[in-house]
Amino acid sequence: MSDNAHQTSSHALRLKRLGIDTYQEPVIYMRSDCHVCRAEGFEAQSRVQVMHNNHAIVATLNVVTGDLLAPDEAGLSEAAWRLLGAHAGDTVALSHPPVLESLSRVRAKVYGKRLGIADMQAIVRDVAAGRYADIHLSAFIAACAGDKLDLAETIALTHAMIGAGERLFWGYSPVVDKHCVGGLPGNRTTLIVVPIVAAFGLTMPKTSSRAITSPAGTADVMETLTEVELDVPAMRRVVEREGGCIVWGGAVRLSPADDILIRVERPLDLDSEGQLVASVLSKKAAAGSSHVVIDIPVGETAKVRSHEAAQALSHRLVETGRIIGLTVQTVVTDGTQPVGRGIGPALEARDVLAVLRREADAPADLRERALRLAGTVLEFSPEIAPGEGVRRARDILNDGRAWRKFEAICVAQGGLREPPVAAHTHSVTAARHGRVKAIDNRRLARVAKLAGAPRAPAAGLDLHVPLGAEVEAGMPLFTVHAEAPGELVYALEYIAAQPGIVHVEAAEP
Repeated sequence: MSDNAHQTSSHALRLKRLGIDTYQEPVIYMRSDCHVCRAEGFEAQSRVQVMHNNHAIVATLNVVTGDLLAPDEAGLSEAAWRLLGAHAGDTVALSHPPVLESLSRVRAKVYGKRLGIADMQAIVRDVAAGRYADIHLSAFIAACAGDKLDLAETIALTHAMIGAGERLFWGYSPVVDKHCVGGLPGNRTTLIVVPIVAAFGLTMPKTSSRAITSPAGTADVMETLTEVELDVPAMRRVVEREGGCIVWGGAVRLSPADDILIRVERPLDLDSEGQLVASVLSKKAAAGSSHVVIDIPVGETAKVRSHEAAQALSHRLVETGRIIGLTVQTVVTDGTQPVGRGIGPALEARDVLAVLRREADAPADLRERALRLAGTVLEFSPEIAPGEGVRRARDILNDGRAWRKFEAICVAQGGLREPPVAAHTHSVTAARHGRVKAIDNRRLARVAKLAGAPRAPAAGLDLHVPLGAEVEAGMPLFTVHAEAPGELVYALEYIAAQPGIVHVEAAEP
């Protein structure tokens, strides 16, 4: 037996499926007394290269001390199973992964050094290949948080993220897109804008994210109505058939490094302007878009707090877009209160359907906001004069073309269904007569998340009163929806400890 064959044999274990969900993080489970752990000096949190049929992944080791595994067995998290493509009982070869040279660039950034194009490419290439553990990803995200990436670094990161995955080309222009920078609950305009724009005749291949720090992302909302986990060929078929789509970006591997970073950003609850710009624009460029409208809501409890900050972000988006070949137009909008009534995947989907179906009680603010953004997108077409976009968008919504197009997109993606309804609800009422003076977007979002959103799609809350509304004592301010009674209790306990989420100022005597 050759030395290489002996090495593979002596460092091999049989796979056992444990059924452990670690979300998207690949994890391997091994006994502390197995011969591979002893020979290689592996310990908890070690990085382990797992080889099967000439395909390798890198996973984080969790050490088992009981009888869950035999000494000659290893377990994999569900994420690792998907990446490796192995089956229970297969034999895998285990070893230390190659040294990650790009980590030296991350350490340099932690200490305040600027990163160039080659630095960003090395980091992003290793991130996209799954070579970074969550702790390494956390270090990179923290090192870039806040304003720690300048414009040149933002452009370098965007280029690197585009280059790390697949890229679509449609062969014509304009190919349009729209995005919101976030921070505003219920702002689910994308599901209205896409069918309006596609019904007009422009191409809009919309890839969307799941929630990062919010109770719902666009992909979470769309998933309550139809399938969103389409691969690139399926996405292309939908777009070629209907002119648009609304799919989860993580399934199509366009800018895959972004989805990995988002997975770690979510629990860290960290925002970076540079990473936000790179995340948004890399996805748009990878999807083949040429023209993009970006909604920037501004409010004291939104992600962007001031008009000065909005202008700075707008400049970075426009300039980065110009360098990478995208025409970017930003729209600064009101971020002082949620949009629509629902906060949470199914509740936001219900509002979207009400607007598209032209129901009498559809949220007017969601409708008008979507029409403004759709009109801005439509004005990328040479057929529409400046200032005419909103009127044309309204015509497409009012005559039913947008609803018919949305139905057709959903059918093409897998079929249209009605959003689910939560089994448990509780209304929070006004303590006194008065007027709604303030609404805390962040704390309302926190309530919806404690109620189970977005993991429980029917969970969230309904906001019954807008800013400035006059209310009577005992009138419902908002209603919490939960799929499990325990989650409803968690949300109500938080509300009790956080008075003034919807602040009612007492009326003058």
